[in-house]
Amino acid sequence: MRPGLRKPLRPQPIPNVREPNLVSKLCIRTAIDDQRGFSDGRIVYEKRINPYEDVLNYRERGEIIQVMTFGRFKISVYNHGFFRLDGGAMFGTVPKTIWSRRIPADPENCIRLATRSLLIDAGERIFMADVGYGDKWPDRLRWIYGFENLSNQETGFNSDAITDIVLTHLHFDHAGGISRYQPGSETDLELCYPLARVYLQADNYENARNPNLRERASYLEENVLILEWARLVLTHGSQEIYPGLWVHQVNGHTRGQQWLEVKNGAESVVFPADLIPTSHHLSLPYSMGYDISAGTLLEEKEDFLNRAVAHHWIVVFEHDPDIPAARLKMDEKGHCVLQEVVEF
Repeated sequence: MRPGLRKPLRPQPIPNVREPNLVSKLCIRTAIDDQRGFSDGRIVYEKRINPYEDVLNYRERGEIIQVMTFGRFKISVYNHGFFRLDGGAMFGTVPKTIWSRRIPADPENCIRLATRSLLIDAGERIFMADVGYGDKWPDRLRWIYGFENLSNQETGFNSDAITDIVLTHLHFDHAGGISRYQPGSETDLELCYPLARVYLQADNYENARNPNLRERASYLEENVLILEWARLVLTHGSQEIYPGLWVHQVNGHTRGQQWLEVKNGAESVVFPADLIPTSHHLSLPYSMGYDISAGTLLEEKEDFLNRAVAHHWIVVFEHDPDIPAARLKMDEKGHCVLQEVVEF
């Protein structure tokens, strides 16, 4: 065992039914009226009244968040906090004179990014896609990345109710929140969600345990080795992990990334992670310098966008600082653009 990775206590099995002390954490109000929400005829949008009632019921930027009723699921998003990355790296070969018209850069050429999770209440289980960058950072890196953590106490987000975590991949800005320092220690780690099942593509787990030189700074040991003590479920390709919840493997950004699809009949809410990190990356040439295989990503992205437009998917943008989600369309030039912004 390596220093700094003291083995956590073995988690107890997750109960199949809700215990009385969990009911207040997990319950969702279903009564909706004109003061509490609205419907577009297909999806009900419910405004939350008490931001501390349950895991989907929280505040972001001082505003009450909406919860979407999507078939059997209740869906929302949660931003763990903001950070910054180099704008040129985020847009690859696209010149700054073009990408800076879409999103402003700071004096050090960095752009502000969110770390947004998708939350899915399936009744007795609550799924969360990705866990943010966490809080295990030395001062030097806090300054470099400009971390702006949003505390659970401030927002009212209840992490204790999460039963299942889908990790799209193990880069630090997606998986850093899987572990934390044990109380009173700056070396020994523990799982942030010790009872939760953790779904990860087998290829990405292997990739993260033996990273190539280019990705070594993104796959950090403290976010990878700790999974030896998690309730890890390795996925393979396209797979249904729960009725109506699918993961799909893509390899352009990094080998073994997976994106999440929530199905309701012919409709889907999708979480593409770094396949399309922001709404500013819809155009095919707009890809990141971090992508390990640009050609593969281009093919995967084109296929994803064609399906998203054809089937009217709601696409959730993990890193967009302003737009949480949207439906897409093709414009008169055949470029994929926003059709309508979807607020959660």
